[in-house]
Amino acid sequence: MQYEVVLKRRYVQCGLAIFAAIAGLVAHQRGDKKNENLPPGKSLLWVDPGDASLLDFEYGAGGSERQPQAPFRFIDEDMSGTHAKINVSDAQGALWNIKWGSEATPSTFCTRLVWACGYFVEPEYFVARGRIEGVHGLKRAKSRVAKDGSFVNARFQLRSGSAQFLENQSWTWTSNPFVNTPQLQGLKILMLLVSNWDAKDARDKANGRMDSNLSIFADEGAAERHYIYAQSDWGGTLGKWGNRLTWNRGDCKGFAEQTRDFVKAEKDGTLKWAFNGKHRKDMTAGITVYDVQWLLQYLGRITDAQIRRGLEASGATPDELECYAKSLRQRIEQLQLVAAQVPAETKNASDR
Repeated sequence: MQYEVVLKRRYVQCGLAIFAAIAGLVAHQRGDKKNENLPPGKSLLWVDPGDASLLDFEYGAGGSERQPQAPFRFIDEDMSGTHAKINVSDAQGALWNIKWGSEATPSTFCTRLVWACGYFVEPEYFVARGRIEGVHGLKRAKSRVAKDGSFVNARFQLRSGSAQFLENQSWTWTSNPFVNTPQLQGLKILMLLVSNWDAKDARDKANGRMDSNLSIFADEGAAERHYIYAQSDWGGTLGKWGNRLTWNRGDCKGFAEQTRDFVKAEKDGTLKWAFNGKHRKDMTAGITVYDVQWLLQYLGRITDAQIRRGLEASGATPDELECYAKSLRQRIEQLQLVAAQVPAETKNASDR
């Protein structure tokens, strides 16, 4: 049985889509105090992806049929965040958010990896070169788009669909309907796996406003309303964790240097994570060997060929492809090692 979710974010002039997911719906409806004002509905974090080794890492969640189609028409400039971004429409009328810079390749690849493990992502594609019609009045993105509208090396994120991004709703790693479930712990492990240090949630603020990467989407297309909980920003990945002075993104040398100490199992069965990023304690505390074993049912089936195909489709250079493929496999093998060292019934809390 298939379950399709396509999500829409209503910005001033454009929307947002989230990927089509498959099979085995997991819904938890424990109370979420931070979102008590939402109308009744099922809260969703994860769906069973089936055999992850069969999924297409070249096109990811959107598939080949949803990839952006030229010509592209300028809508407006997106001044949110810190990277140059603009909104466009394509030949099929689909709406896209284009981003340039060091997050383009990491974000595009990580959405494929996370989607293959059953989590919700916004369909993304890497476009090596193209042209946008009608561009005018650019500020931050001026250096990324030539006078004739041409551009290179951009991440396209689909932002049109059938459901709605909830503008004033978010959640935290510690308060949500999925606390203490392997599904939430699995998402945390994936954050650690790709060194996503930008783990902002509803507790974080910027310029006096909430600044969170944890989003909620409402899908009313089915008989019953569904609330989709998602980590919606995978740009701060594939680099070094650390602190504000040392963390980065898209730095395979730094990513590889930190791989050796990614995770270790202590004698008492606890897990020691080298990760250091925002909300480190909340990201690492409570993850058990059982949680690692659960995630490996899906992550462990992803092949080297899929990883390499996904990296290539995401704009990685040949050197980056080799570097990331090797380091990611080593990190997955570390997870497999700790999962094998301690019996499945052992559920000791990880180091804090």
